[in-house]
Amino acid sequence: VQLQASGGGLVQPGGSLRLSCAASGFTLNYYYVGWFRQAPEKEREWVSSMRMDDGSTYYSDSAKGRFTISRDNAKDTIYLQMTGLTPDDTATYYCAAGIVVLQVGLQSDYEHWGQGTLVTVSS
Repeated sequence: VQLQASGGGLVQPGGSLRLSCAASGFTLNYYYVGWFRQAPEKEREWVSSMRMDDGSTYYSDSAKGRFTISRDNAKDTIYLQMTGLTPDDTATYYCAAGIVVLQVGLQSDYEHWGQGTLVTVSS
């Protein structure tokens, strides 16, 4: 059971980036899948989640209007399309999956975690 996050990198302010999170060893179909991020010297925070069985999406205030979570069921992969990036978005981004998620922003509700991918927004 593994989640593999990828797609991070260096991007200029105002730019865009798409992160991917691929599952192996299990299917995401019945999970909530979320993206979290941790900036240097800050606590990890929730960014966005999707309920995979019906496609419901959820966004933090900082992500709303700029980020879009989407899925490819055939590939057991979710994506986080990020636009309008600012230096405040610089962080390591993690994907996570949980079967019973009562609160989408609660990290302890997610039992599987990927290794993280670094996003740096800088000119």
